[in-house]
Amino acid sequence: MKKILLYIPSAIFYIFYGSFLLFFHVLQWLGFNLGKYKGHKLAVDLMNCTLTYLLYILGNRIQFISKHPIPKNVPLIVVSNHQSMHDISPISCFLKKYHPKFVSKIELGKGIPSVSYNLKHGGSVLIDRKDPRQSLAAIRDFGKYIEKNNYTAVIFPEGTRSKNGVPKRFSENGLKMLTKFAPSAYVIPVTINNCWKLNKYGMFPLNMGIKVTFEFHKAIEAKSMKFENLFKKVEETIKNNVV
Repeated sequence: MKKILLYIPSAIFYIFYGSFLLFFHVLQWLGFNLGKYKGHKLAVDLMNCTLTYLLYILGNRIQFISKHPIPKNVPLIVVSNHQSMHDISPISCFLKKYHPKFVSKIELGKGIPSVSYNLKHGGSVLIDRKDPRQSLAAIRDFGKYIEKNNYTAVIFPEGTRSKNGVPKRFSENGLKMLTKFAPSAYVIPVTINNCWKLNKYGMFPLNMGIKVTFEFHKAIEAKSMKFENLFKKVEETIKNNVV
């Protein structure tokens, strides 16, 4: 019964969601072609914050928990568990001052208004998970890009979303490449809770009345310890705080 009651509000949500994706696709194009990086970023920041708070029309709430200072003027590597497509916009909105870029699968690089355009023109990296050589080379270059510009790389080491909130096995390869080629970076573990509940019934209908939290843990200087210890600490920090 509850699922049936979610159909109408979910339909309204997706009408707005789709309309905003089309609108911001045009805005991104204008920003990129008229204002280059700064113009494009302005459009992307506005898009991600709009899509984040659009969830409020379903009675959902987003809470950011950040008890520790985020280092400035250094490259950052944000490592997070992955629960839903709705993980992306809140992280991007919260970290907008730090120029967040994503490690994303190559399939998202085409066919999705706004999303694909941003991934291709906003500095993110698209990897082919079926081609390890291409993936590692792309992440290597991405690490150099992050290091040079003091930008933020966001990576989900599970590789795919958890449908029930239970974290999957973390892969170390992406983070290892990033810390190697962005040696001055600080790594920030992030724990996402309850975002999977938004998609409890799949893509449609969306769930209502969910409190989603994004907890940003203390930053760790990548070169302060051996990678094996760093990876273990990051993984344990994230998973130990999953509800």
